[in-house]
Amino acid sequence: MVAVPEQGLRLSHPLEPLSADEVVRACAILREQRPLGPRTRVVSVSLHEPPKEVVLGYTPGAAFEREAFIVLIDSEARKTYEAVVSLTRGEVVRWEHIPDVQPAIVLDEFFECEAAVRADPRWQEAMRKRGVTDFDLAMVDPWSAGNFGIEDEKGRRLSRTLTWIRRAPNDNGYARPIENLITVVDLNEMKVIAVEDGEVVPLPPEDANYSPEAAGTRNDLKPIEIRQPEGPSFQVDGHEVRWQKWRLRLGFNPREGLVLYTVSYNDQGQERPILYRASIVDMVVPYGDPRPAYFRRNAFDVGEYGIGNLANQLVNGCDCLGEIYYFDAVINDSRGGAITLKNAICMHEEDYGILWKHYDWRTDYTEVRRSRRLVISFIATVGNYEYGFYWYFYQDGTIQLEVKLTGIISNGAAKPGERPKWGELVAPQVYGPNHQHFFCARLDMMVDGLNNSVYEVNSVADPPGPENPYQNAFHAEATLLARESEAQRVIDPFSGRYWKVVNPSKTNRLGQPVAYKLVPGENVLPFLGPDSPVLKRAGFMTKHLWVTRYDRNEKYAAGDYPNQHPGGEGLPKYVQANRPLDNTEVVVWYTFGAHHIPRPEDWPVMPVASIGFHLKPVGFFERNPGLDVPPTSPVHGANCHNGHSG
Repeated sequence: MVAVPEQGLRLSHPLEPLSADEVVRACAILREQRPLGPRTRVVSVSLHEPPKEVVLGYTPGAAFEREAFIVLIDSEARKTYEAVVSLTRGEVVRWEHIPDVQPAIVLDEFFECEAAVRADPRWQEAMRKRGVTDFDLAMVDPWSAGNFGIEDEKGRRLSRTLTWIRRAPNDNGYARPIENLITVVDLNEMKVIAVEDGEVVPLPPEDANYSPEAAGTRNDLKPIEIRQPEGPSFQVDGHEVRWQKWRLRLGFNPREGLVLYTVSYNDQGQERPILYRASIVDMVVPYGDPRPAYFRRNAFDVGEYGIGNLANQLVNGCDCLGEIYYFDAVINDSRGGAITLKNAICMHEEDYGILWKHYDWRTDYTEVRRSRRLVISFIATVGNYEYGFYWYFYQDGTIQLEVKLTGIISNGAAKPGERPKWGELVAPQVYGPNHQHFFCARLDMMVDGLNNSVYEVNSVADPPGPENPYQNAFHAEATLLARESEAQRVIDPFSGRYWKVVNPSKTNRLGQPVAYKLVPGENVLPFLGPDSPVLKRAGFMTKHLWVTRYDRNEKYAAGDYPNQHPGGEGLPKYVQANRPLDNTEVVVWYTFGAHHIPRPEDWPVMPVASIGFHLKPVGFFERNPGLDVPPTSPVHGANCHNGHSG
């Protein structure tokens, strides 16, 4: 069964995402009150989020201001603008030219860019040199140009495109990359300004189609059915969700995609806040091949394209499985119209194995509970890659973010017999360059209140001595990260390092400050030199943990406009103020990276690789908060609870 919310819901909360009508109306107000050039594109329209005090002080039924934040680019004037439009008052309340920046590339620029490349005689000649004459079968992928300090590129809005070729309309074109061909397009003028045509490399010989007809299917897989005959355990009101003891709100915008707001847990009748806001605010994918056709591959997918713009329509039984509740999402087109992304967010429950268990062998007494988690997810396709973002909520108070990476690796063609140094062959003459995927989660913490502190916790072996004669002792040392200069840290699995967000003014019954800890998962650092242009633009990659004092204007780890920016923005700039962090509003930024040395098993479609982190309670509850989860019903005579009481 699939539940879909009614469209046109009443605005019941200041954090409700913009509706389609609001997107259109905001752009109409802007056009009426500001002179927009004929070639102005609307890059993004999103909710201009109210201040925290407005949100946290809101009572149902009270009036509130409704505003939209709009980013535009005038292609003719080559200027970027920001606007804040009051939908409540019907007026533009802020209008500002933002000099020397390039906003994210919008979808119609991708299509127009591909058409410009196909029509260019120089590109066509380069394709003929490689034996290609049917240009309709070419796939042209626009990539952002980055910033490498090249004087001729300053002030131009550029895309550097890569080309692949299909053998038939439904062929997997990524099987045949056109090596050493880069086409540079000025997106403001929408014309090709250069064709970089290098050495001709033969096309790889094999198809790489992955349909059931092409790949074949197994015949020994039996069905699995997930049934909830009484329906799911969650309740939905607009974009507010209640499940078990959890309560939170969902948002969605073109840049970040899914956003979580005001996450709290009901503990013995008390709503206890944990997070004010959480989302993935930046991504960057640096490639490790220094050759001309590869060194510019370093996509900033959130800031350069907008991960929300690229969200999939999810399908029950495929992307999600079970008793599903879908949320639609609204984004804008480049002319100020609204686009509704059907089923962009999927929510469902999953069985997750054992929550807790003990068997008392002396009395033959067993208690066991099964874990259930709430899953809230969306999936975005960025050209060749798919990214799935999954937030999990558990009955023991744990929150988890898992990013699932799949899709098709960005590749190149190798000469027969060639084995490139900076990657691996995944099929005959198909080359996968080494690369990494870095994600940055922004966690606006609110552990039992707005004022928190952050500690780093390391486990330390005690020295030998009278108190440790057998040299087995170790203890945990917690160090306050008192200022922003101290709160720039990397993981250390050898010390069991984690970071603890505490509320120093709230203690549990043991006299300990209540806390949540951030537990790192798989991670890595970038293999980039200190003067690398990519590292200058994505300085947040150099540390896994950053903590900043809350500032409403500090939203993105790589800054507001990473597209073609020379660098230095975002977290490295935010922390220059070196603000105190103790017992105040803090934002925790966690960067986690997937390290990808391609392998043949990643071809032609990569199996899912997962990466992420956990937030776990530490003294937040008096005891295991999952003790009251009821036993599951017996199956085929089994018994999860054998009768003792007390």
